[in-house]
Amino acid sequence: MTDQVVVGRAAAVAHTPAPPSPRWATLAWRQYRLERRMFWRNPSAAFFNFLLPLFFLAMFGAIFGDDQANLRVIVPGIAGLAVMSTTFTAIAMNLTFLREMGILKRMRGTPMSSSAYLAALAGNAITNTALQVAIITAAGGLIFDTGWPRDYLALGVFVVAGAACFAALGVALSHAIPNVESAPAYVNAAFLPMIMISGVFYDAEDAPAFLTAIAEVLPLKHLVDGLSGAMVDGVGLGGHGGALLALAAWGALGAGLAVRGFSWERRRA
Repeated sequence: MTDQVVVGRAAAVAHTPAPPSPRWATLAWRQYRLERRMFWRNPSAAFFNFLLPLFFLAMFGAIFGDDQANLRVIVPGIAGLAVMSTTFTAIAMNLTFLREMGILKRMRGTPMSSSAYLAALAGNAITNTALQVAIITAAGGLIFDTGWPRDYLALGVFVVAGAACFAALGVALSHAIPNVESAPAYVNAAFLPMIMISGVFYDAEDAPAFLTAIAEVLPLKHLVDGLSGAMVDGVGLGGHGGALLALAAWGALGAGLAVRGFSWERRRA
């Protein structure tokens, strides 16, 4: 009789449904909140990925304080730099660190799905992008007198397209970075030349012909053109359809490389 009771209880336990696991959105939201806290507790990440573009804006705004023509170039240029910094730079370096420190591998053993974890990382970068563009837009209108955006729809579309494009390129670049120590060198080798020749700090049309030709190939030039049209020139999506297509093409390339080369495992022993 005792054996029957034990067997009956074991069968009941075996057929008891497991408690429901937290939903995808709940897990992603919790991880997102954690990423926000960790971001602000890391001074170097907060400076290079968030405050550096604002520092450039303040510096060049002071230099060209009485030159509206240059300010109308600088403000959308810094906005483009901010989008690239908070997505491309931040994601490439962050993913390299997470992979090489074994954090990505350990995350696969938790109840959180890979997609929820990556969504939280992307949400953190997108939040920084939105905050930066909002601050730069407000500074242009209130401090530098460049006016408020002429086309908010075009501004939003180009910010989203630029963030998606550079986020995908940042994930793709992280695959090529062999270790944490070399991550700054790899990222800056792409970041610094691109911001120098893409019309962030000057009108790219005034650059030498060979630099202009190189800039036309790079995604940042097209993002800056689109932001400039939306923020200061009053040229909407129809006037910068080619720039939007270029960002889409670079984003598709980055997404393909990101998916193809993604690894949860560290590259070194």
